[in-house]
Amino acid sequence: MNMNDAPPPVEKSPSRYFDKKFGMEAAKILPGEYFATDKNMLLVTVLGSCVAACVRDTRAGIGGMNHFILPRSEKDPTNPVSMSARYGTFAMEILINQLIKMGGRRENMEAKVFGGGNVLRGFTLNNIGESNASFVLEYLQNEGIRVAAEDMLGVHPRKIYYFPGSGRVLVKKIRELHNHTIVERESEYNLRLRDAVLGGDV
Repeated sequence: MNMNDAPPPVEKSPSRYFDKKFGMEAAKILPGEYFATDKNMLLVTVLGSCVAACVRDTRAGIGGMNHFILPRSEKDPTNPVSMSARYGTFAMEILINQLIKMGGRRENMEAKVFGGGNVLRGFTLNNIGESNASFVLEYLQNEGIRVAAEDMLGVHPRKIYYFPGSGRVLVKKIRELHNHTIVERESEYNLRLRDAVLGGDV
């Protein structure tokens, strides 16, 4: 795939902070972002209908995380628009290619995937979460990257804690939402991507 054929992820870098609970540097990954590192640190994201792939070279100890969604067309909401799969493919390729640039080898990579819940208002009937989950699993299968763990679908958002050095993942199901930050953030991200696809901004 030509990288020029797909949109870049969100340009701003993920927020970095010190996580007092785990006692280490951490990066918070928002929709459209990705991050790869060879440091002993923590990657954190919160997922609703979006999916995140945590990919690492099991020998080199290099790993990263992305956070993406496939945009939909209002004209045909049950299927991705013709160019929307490029967003998912780009989100996966840019992470994997970054790991390779850092010294990782594709044949040593494993993935752990999360998200794809039906939590976006107005998208339940369209199974947008299921489409995102199916996409990431099919992509990894086609690329020959082993899926070491997965926790997808369902109706609850998830908070993911990923330790790329060891591959350890902690998943917290958010069963009670006290605000609509997750839904609003993903809805806005989905609409932004959809408008870009429909407008030809790829």
